[in-house]
Amino acid sequence: MKERVLKTKGLLVSASVLASGSVLAHPGHEQASSVMTGFAHPMGGLDHLLAMVAIGLWAASMGGRALWVIPAAFVVTMLLGGGLAVAGLTVPFIEQGILLSVIVLGALVLFAKRLPTAVCVAIAGGFALFHGAAHGMEMPLNANGLQYALGFALATAGLHLVGLGFGQWMVKIGTPLVARMSGFIITVAGLMLAFV
Repeated sequence: MKERVLKTKGLLVSASVLASGSVLAHPGHEQASSVMTGFAHPMGGLDHLLAMVAIGLWAASMGGRALWVIPAAFVVTMLLGGGLAVAGLTVPFIEQGILLSVIVLGALVLFAKRLPTAVCVAIAGGFALFHGAAHGMEMPLNANGLQYALGFALATAGLHLVGLGFGQWMVKIGTPLVARMSGFIITVAGLMLAFV
């Protein structure tokens, strides 16, 4: 019974994280706090949403240390990318890197690809640089940079947790194929976004 209550609470938290972003993704919230503006940014684009959830799904499929190392590497490197963009440094091929991240991360989930943790960290960090640079470039001029970064880092971590939770739940109930099918959907969505 207690386990069911915990699962229900987890699903409610996940739904709240996703719902709050979609509400704030609409125009007219320019006066919102910098934290909420940063939080809304990853929620406003399908490419960001898919990549963030894919990181969690991939980490869940790897298990062990990867459960926290892959998402942590993504968030830390994403913050670095945001800082580079705010500092005025150019990160080339941002949009292409983001689209490629959706496709590759979805494929890694689909094929349940097991790689050494260091390689996983490098892949996650490489893609996170593009996502962070996009967040930094699109920061409103009136936003506080640290608060904005905190917001998009929290949103990203929340989306990673959604992917982790779903992936672990699928493994626990004995249907990891469903998580792998999520990878297929993410990959196809990424390919469709590339041609739109």
